[in-house]
Order: sequence, then structure tokens, then C-alpha cells
Amino acid sequence: MIALLLRDLRLALRAGGGFGLGLGFYLVLATLVPLAVGPQPDLLAPIAPGILWLGALLACLLSLDRLWALDAEDGSLDLLATSPLPLEGAATVKALGHWLTTGLPLTVIAAPLSLLLFLPTQALPWLVISLAVGTPALSWLGTFGAALTVGLKRGSLLLSLLVLPLYIPTLVFGAEVVRRGGEGLSVATPLAILGAISLGCLAILPFATGAALRANLR
Repeated sequence: MIALLLRDLRLALRAGGGFGLGLGFYLVLATLVPLAVGPQPDLLAPIAPGILWLGALLACLLSLDRLWALDAEDGSLDLLATSPLPLEGAATVKALGHWLTTGLPLTVIAAPLSLLLFLPTQALPWLVISLAVGTPALSWLGTFGAALTVGLKRGSLLLSLLVLPLYIPTLVFGAEVVRRGGEGLSVATPLAILGAISLGCLAILPFATGAALRANLR
């Protein structure tokens, strides 16, 4: 599993591997929104939690089509299916690699970018916490969606249509954590639900992803 994880990390960090794609998109979004709306704190501050979370969601979506497609093209997926490592374990490694190269960098860069949107100072720690708790669910749901569409022509379009509805609960509760934190309200309920979504994905989706891959390999 460690060797597979290191391989995925090396592929993601290479030029064109998708590592900088999500960060670049997040940076562009955080820069363009103030230019489009106007650099007015009264306008930007209320929408900043939703914009920052939506940007993270779309940035995670950009690199999902690479998760299994490259392995299917070069035959690595067939080798994984016949290796001692079960496909559930391979799916776990893929999701972890995606989070390390996409979700974690987005979590780190979100706080500085939030200054462009005039996010209240008291909401900054909750933004980081909510992304740290919620982005694993985005990676897991994306890994599952990529497994469903592996081997399909124009699968990236279908992948987006499949995954985006599954992302909505994470988006809603993640943005709610940041909004409540900025207003000084209790964040316990949305943060607990956000954590439950990530834990539920961790418990269920390895088996669902493994089953999807076996169905596509038949």
C-alpha cells in the first residue's frame, strides 16, 4: 500500500499530474470573485464561506478523472485487481493520495486566500477546520465516482454529473460551519454532521468502490 501511495504521489507531483491544477483554480477563483463583485467587504464577507467551499469542491473535481483512468490505460488496474492487495485497499490508497495532493493543499492555502474575500477573522480557524474535516469526503466520493466511470468514453463529463450531487451535503455543512464561526454562533451541529459524512464515506465507500471496479473489469 505504501508503494502504491508513493507512486500516486509521484505521478500527481509531475508536470501535468494535476497537483497544481486545483491550487491554480482556487487562486483564480478567489481573485476573480472580488473583481467581479467589487472589493466591498459588505458584499464579499457574507458570501465568502460559500465561495471558498465551492472553490474547494470544484478544485477537487478537476483531478478526479485521472484517479483510475491512467491505471486503466496502461494496464496497472488489471495488475491491481490480481495483486494480493484487495481493490478496497487500492481504493483507500487512491483516496488518500488524492486528499494529500488536493484536499490538504487546499486546506492550507484557504486561509490566505480568504483575505481576498474579506472573510471575518474569527471565521478563519473554522474555515481551516471545516476543510480539514470535509475534504476527505470529497476525495472519497470522487474516488467512488471515478471507479464507476473508468473505461468509459467521455467519462469525465459523466463523472461530474454523478459526483456533484453527492458533494452537496458536504458543501452545505462546510459553508455553514464557516458562516456560524464568523458570526460567533455554535458550530457543533454542522461540524458534527460534516465529520459524520467523512467517517461514513471512509466506512462504506471502500467496499462500494471495490465493487464498482470489479464490475467494470468484467
